[in-house]
Amino acid sequence: MLHRFVYHNDRLMLMEDVRLSPGQAGLLNGWGVFTTIRLYDGRPFAFHRHWNRLTTDAHRLKIPVMWQPDTILEHLGKLVEANQAKEACARVYFVYNRNGYWTSGESMPEVDLILYTADLPKRKGPVRLAIQAHGRHAASPLAGVKVTSWLQNVWMLDQAHERGFEEVILLNERSEVAECTAANVFCVRNGKVTTPPLSAGCLPGVTRAILLEIGAKAGVGIKEATVMAEDLFGADEVFITSTTREVQPVSHIEDRAIAQVEGPVTRRLADALPQYIAQSFLKANANTAN
Repeated sequence: MLHRFVYHNDRLMLMEDVRLSPGQAGLLNGWGVFTTIRLYDGRPFAFHRHWNRLTTDAHRLKIPVMWQPDTILEHLGKLVEANQAKEACARVYFVYNRNGYWTSGESMPEVDLILYTADLPKRKGPVRLAIQAHGRHAASPLAGVKVTSWLQNVWMLDQAHERGFEEVILLNERSEVAECTAANVFCVRNGKVTTPPLSAGCLPGVTRAILLEIGAKAGVGIKEATVMAEDLFGADEVFITSTTREVQPVSHIEDRAIAQVEGPVTRRLADALPQYIAQSFLKANANTAN
């Protein structure tokens, strides 16, 4: 559920007072980018990782970014305080208004900034995953860009829900595993972890990147390599990751049960991530004190 206050451009406003126009072509055709940031006790985690990916995506779509990260952090702080958003998540959107024929003559900024916070999705326990062929197009020039035109993801997720699954594994045009609609995929065999490379068409998830960095310290070897559906069916363990899920075990893929649900490797990484998060906040506080 979205919270009461939002930040629209340079103003903190009640949601019902925000005006978005039919003349904002980017709003209606999905020319925009966004990121979802986890809030722990009201503090945004890995903000600069999210910012770097967000601005990289914006530049790829030729969306001008007129804000500095410190400004966004300041806006986000005011928004979190107004909504009393402690254990929650936040989204940052850049919507491009100067594109296409169907624009209006209104005075509006070239890019709209929208910030809001929301309750955390209820995601507990092992999940069941469906499989969707041709869910990603790895050869697309926008592969891996987190765009606001999210219909394909929402539609495929809705189809999976109708079949009794919580998420869906998306295969690319080569029948390789790419990702889920809102999570990255990892499989474990003989104690070693594999996740699809970015060339498979997956999003460069922030949690994915962190696990690739801290895996060795946690005693887990993680590598990027091509993953096929058969690799998942034959895996000892499978888990998915995202900003709001952290590390979440998988119990079934279609009608196949995973051998070990929340096995030892998944548990080790699930324990290592909160430790990394806590250390990151401690480090940030120490730098601020200095």
